[in-house]
Amino acid sequence: MDGIIVVNKQKGWTSFDIVAKLRGILKEKRIGHGGTLDPMATGVLPVFVGKASKAADILPVDKKSYRAEFFLGIKTDTLDITGKALEKREVNVKREQVEACLLKFKGKITQIPPMYSAVKIGGKKLYEYARQGIEVERKPREAFVYEIKLLRYDEKTHLGEFDVTCSKGTYIRTIIDDMGEMLFCGGVMTDLVRTSSAGFDIRDAHTLEEIQKAVEEDRLKNLVIPVDRAFKQYPSYTLSQRETGLYKNGVKLRKEQVFGKSKEPEKEYFLVYSQNNEFLGICYTDKDGLVRQFRNFY
Repeated sequence: MDGIIVVNKQKGWTSFDIVAKLRGILKEKRIGHGGTLDPMATGVLPVFVGKASKAADILPVDKKSYRAEFFLGIKTDTLDITGKALEKREVNVKREQVEACLLKFKGKITQIPPMYSAVKIGGKKLYEYARQGIEVERKPREAFVYEIKLLRYDEKTHLGEFDVTCSKGTYIRTIIDDMGEMLFCGGVMTDLVRTSSAGFDIRDAHTLEEIQKAVEEDRLKNLVIPVDRAFKQYPSYTLSQRETGLYKNGVKLRKEQVFGKSKEPEKEYFLVYSQNNEFLGICYTDKDGLVRQFRNFY
């Protein structure tokens, strides 16, 4: 089986746990995922199975969307509610202040990766240092927030919720922690749902239980998304039977053999299909006008 299954990750599981479980359910070793989710987070985790696993590291869409809940008035070592409380502060914050503060994060931002994260420094993940009580110096990283919107904030309970669409590598916990500092009261993340990733929506997602049941009922194909859907923003071209054979044998085709009378693509990469509509791979054109194979899926 080759293709993408969008998993609705459950709370308490790591992304690696999901991949390991699916290897057993699907009886397939070649599985990769499209973006790590914290154990406390739920939601969209695209999983690439079989030949599709070759796509996991080249996804063109890096936007991710989240719905995050937060609580003001406390700071923890993990920047979320599961961590050890470091201090508690008085909260006297109005909804308008929270809303205005969140909007300051729209656009290009700089973040320091939290200690409880999977970023590697010196060959070890930061959370491994953190569990040993070691604080490691981290360099600031740039991220981009496309949209951020406050959905609710209760001035009595200090609980709130917002939607955010951001670039890959953005830490929502850090946004909340920084917001808490800007409001002089501290803040932690209490819940996080990834609502979209790599162009896939929460409506495309299935729980592990649903996937297991689909396997047992021999209808797994109904859940599998073709891998080329992850690259739908690229233009596509269909080869003739002869050119398909040449392509599969690794022959470098000329531009006119692929594009014919069609307009040459403006984007760097494009998709190539066989005459029978088989997705062959992702290509680009070199400076000599030859079509180069970037990643194949046949």
